[in-house]
Parts: sequence; structure tokens; C-alpha cells
Amino acid sequence: MHLEASHLRFVLGLLALLLTPHLNAAPANYSIDPVHTRVVFAVDHYGFSRALGALSGATGTLQFDPDDWTTASVDVAIPLARLDLGDAKWNQRMLKADFFAADTHPTARFQSTRIEPIDATHATIFGTLSLRGESREVSLQATLNRRARHPLTLRRTLGFSATATLSRAEFGMRSWKSAIGDSVSLIIEVEASRARRVSVDPPSKPAAANAGGSVQ
Repeated sequence: MHLEASHLRFVLGLLALLLTPHLNAAPANYSIDPVHTRVVFAVDHYGFSRALGALSGATGTLQFDPDDWTTASVDVAIPLARLDLGDAKWNQRMLKADFFAADTHPTARFQSTRIEPIDATHATIFGTLSLRGESREVSLQATLNRRARHPLTLRRTLGFSATATLSRAEFGMRSWKSAIGDSVSLIIEVEASRARRVSVDPPSKPAAANAGGSVQ
């Protein structure tokens, strides 16, 4: 009787192991959607208001397994030339060397280093932000909004929202301290679509034999 119970437990344990989905599944690859990905930032302006700006046109990759956030990673680049503060002249002023320095460092880049899950739809994403020649660790509070097949493209799509706070002085933006605050709040919206599989061409056939039967 004891042996039968032990055998039953063994069989049930083996079945559970075999039937557990995605036990060692690798994270899927997604491509950042530049149209539906945007970074909005807010910074104090003389205490009167919080000036708002936006950066768009992001490109990059995202690896994600909903069953294991710790295996996820993100690598995204944003062209600073797409800066939008609501006024063309103000945009150009902020792209100069004492602020975004877009001439010498035209892109901002974020590369994740580790992810700490909170629950099924929330996590803290730690990574390195490189901006105007300076690299600093920042943390993002991320929320998974939706994971589903897109109704128009029919591709698997992820949607995330995230927030963060950083110091502009840490990235070398120390001008106009009396006018512009140091603390910058970020609001980030990201969509990413499942990367298309790259087809591999079959190996080419050997050259045809000549009339004498030998291969050139």
C-alpha cells in the first residue's frame, strides 16, 4: 500500500512537470513601435508651472516573458532632434550644447540591467540612461497594460506605461538653475510588436555538371 501511494505521487509529480507550460521558455522578441512610443517630461519653470516636453521616434528591442519578468530586457534609442516643447525656436534652443547637446550626442539611450517584479503586471526596471555623453542608472516603475494580438496588424503586441524621476544636473544640464528646476519627471508610454521571424534561405544547390559529367 505504501509503495502504491509513493508510485502515485511520483506519477502525479511527473505529469505536473510535463504539463507545466513555458517552464523554460525563452522571452519573446518585440520591436518598439516608434509611432506609439513617447516620453513626456515635466520640469519646474520659475515656480509658475511645470514645463512639458516630449520625445518621440523611439526605436529598439524588447524581450519579454510574462511568466518571468526577470528574464526581460529593453534597449531603446530616442532621437533628440524629435524634441517637442511646443515652439520651434524653443526646441532649437534646448538642443544646444548647454542642454541636450544634440549636435554631439544626437540620441538618448536606455539599456536595462535588471528587473525586479512586483506582481503580474508591475515591476521596477533598472537600467543605464545615456544622455549628452553622461551615463547614469535610473529606475522605472513599469506597468504592463495589455498583451494581446493587435486588432489591425494581427501581430502580438505589448503595451507598457512607466514613470521615473531624474536629475538634469547629473546629465550635465546645469544651466539656468534659477529658472529651471533640477528634478525632471518622466511619463513613458510604450508599444512593441512581436518581431517578425527572419526567414533563412535554403542552401544553394551545387553548380550543374557539364556535358562530360565533371563539375566546373
